[in-house]
Amino acid sequence: MSLHNTNITSKNYKKLSIQVSLTGFSFCCFDTLNNIITTFREIQFDTSNKAVKIEDLYAQAFKSHPELKETYDEVMVVHSNNLSSFVPTALFDENYLGSYLQYTTKVFETDFFTFDYIPNYQMNSVYIPYVNINNFLIDNVGSFDYKHANSILVEKILDNSRNNDDKKMVINFNPGNFEIIVVQNQKLLLFNSFEYNNPEDFIYYILFTAEQLSLNPESFQLELLGTITEKDPFYAIAYKYVRHISFMDVSALQERNSFTTAQNQKHYILFQS
Repeated sequence: MSLHNTNITSKNYKKLSIQVSLTGFSFCCFDTLNNIITTFREIQFDTSNKAVKIEDLYAQAFKSHPELKETYDEVMVVHSNNLSSFVPTALFDENYLGSYLQYTTKVFETDFFTFDYIPNYQMNSVYIPYVNINNFLIDNVGSFDYKHANSILVEKILDNSRNNDDKKMVINFNPGNFEIIVVQNQKLLLFNSFEYNNPEDFIYYILFTAEQLSLNPESFQLELLGTITEKDPFYAIAYKYVRHISFMDVSALQERNSFTTAQNQKHYILFQS
């Protein structure tokens, strides 16, 4: 779904990006003429009442944020969940989308599957979007394009790996789950999403992945994104077992906004959308 405005006199050079999940959403407004982010908001839902529909939580939040009712030349919706997988174009068949996910997540015949084509890297991101949230947004923001968060994440990490022949592991850390991406000079060597309960789970998956790809914890580069901080016990345990650990450099992204380094690392995907 796309919103097109071909009349230049009616363009307002504003873009809205909304990153959606079942526990809340975040959004930012772009000044596309100057290529900067002008507004950013993060909304967390109280999901303790299971009887409340997710659409109602979104409706309540939309009433509190008039920016979401403004007119934009373009609206991008980013779906955040761990229901995705990457498939090389050479092996991809649009008629069998569900089969690409059945080994990594529980799928049902009633699920709606879609994909993002990533032309620069000849692969597709297959995923299950939030259809109910899409339907709500159609009624409230009009037409929009949508992608999966991991499509944006992996493409940006691959872009940043250009001319680097060393294998690098990147972790995008979120409450309850994290993604591991391993790249080497614009080649995706591994992508996987893991759920965790404690720091021991976290380091187990890191070291297991490293072992499978013959990455030496004494030498490979580990970069962190997302909600993790230096004071986090998850960071502490990774620092204990992996020698070269750092946070992803987001200085170039910060040139487009006035937010902190931590905010740019946490909302890396949204700000790149």
